[in-house]
Amino acid sequence: MFDLPLTVDRESPEPLGAQLAGRLRAALRDGLLVAGERLPSGRALAAALGVSRTVVTEAYGQLYAEGWLEGRHGSGTYVTEIVPVPRPVWEGPEPHEPVAPDGVIDLRPGASWTGGLNDPAWRRAWRMAAAAVPSARPDPRGRPALRVALAEHMRRSRGVSCAPDAVVVTRGIGNGLDLLAATVLRPGDRVGVEDPGWARARTVLSARGMTPVPCPVDEHGLVVDALPGDLRMVYTTPSHQYPLGGVLPVPRRQALLAWARRTGALVVEDDYDGEFRYDVAPLPALFDLDPEIVVHLGTTAKILTSDVGVGWLVARPDLAAAVARRRIDLADRTAAVSQEAVRLLLERGDLERHVRRMRAEYARRRAVVTEELAGLPLVGDTAGLHLVASLPPGRAEEIAGEALRHGVLLDVLERHHAGPARFTGLVIGYGAVSGRAELRTGCALVRRLVAGA
Repeated sequence: MFDLPLTVDRESPEPLGAQLAGRLRAALRDGLLVAGERLPSGRALAAALGVSRTVVTEAYGQLYAEGWLEGRHGSGTYVTEIVPVPRPVWEGPEPHEPVAPDGVIDLRPGASWTGGLNDPAWRRAWRMAAAAVPSARPDPRGRPALRVALAEHMRRSRGVSCAPDAVVVTRGIGNGLDLLAATVLRPGDRVGVEDPGWARARTVLSARGMTPVPCPVDEHGLVVDALPGDLRMVYTTPSHQYPLGGVLPVPRRQALLAWARRTGALVVEDDYDGEFRYDVAPLPALFDLDPEIVVHLGTTAKILTSDVGVGWLVARPDLAAAVARRRIDLADRTAAVSQEAVRLLLERGDLERHVRRMRAEYARRRAVVTEELAGLPLVGDTAGLHLVASLPPGRAEEIAGEALRHGVLLDVLERHHAGPARFTGLVIGYGAVSGRAELRTGCALVRRLVAGA
């Protein structure tokens, strides 16, 4: 018998039909509606919700198309016998990180909370940016005013001292790494990449014909003593190692720079979420210790959203100029409207205020995760938008698969390795969820599954 507390929110910008489809879809995934169960007629459900029959028809039509529902001639609408479930993201390659369907709690890492962007400052920046006069010949380094604003932002937030001419505006970390590789490396060059680490760094380098060399990390970050001597470049995440979360200690940072000086290699510093620390102030960037051999990569993906498509590369001026020249050859550029919007957010102080708000929000979310998962071995929880819950080999995949059946998306540490996994567990992100209540629900499920309940 159909008896679910379905509601729709007339104040929400989301269409009523889409809201209803999402709530029904969540009930189907959670097992509240079971295979073979009959749903009420469109007229009856519309009357119960106080909406038009069109709203119910749209919702049912969407779920018919997705395979959740079926019609039986002269009988009504029923839940299908075979209920589809989304495939886990770690089973085989995906062309992109799939968006979590409505009703699913997304605890994967790598995303920021976009709900915090819906404010007057955000909307004003984009309106004004859209009215900006486009340039006939865009500067391959990026719009000059934005580079000035970025240099000031990095000085204030990350302790990076650089002139605007040392800044190249990119489309993000991956784009910056690709441009740098295309500028200074040749096919076959060996490049050190943290293992476990960001898989897309390996993909970018391989696509350019380079040879990514897995370099081990420990709880503190890159193990400098294990670096081969024949690397042309090494890619690292010293402020919050991805995905383990370690912070590279000062003695090891100095050892890394000494190694680079000795071998002639470049050090690429990925500072993907360096603005977010919860134990101490954000750590100074590695770049400021030796700007001659370190290239700093930053992005708005975590402080705003990856949809903005703006990042930056900071290098010594001659190298930055070489990257800009190579960029012309590759016909690569960053959208002018996005650059203008970021400039306005920076110059008006709106971005700095947003970062402060988000740091407080993510700190509260982190507290929810650590509270719900108390008793589990957690690492990397002092910074960023994710942490790791260490588990015995094989256990993470089992839990992630079971969580998926309950509508919670999780990531596993094993898939971040280039070879056999040395670290095993769950990588739990708390940026993508819509709120702390949803986060608490997802983490409570993880806790029950780990306990074997």
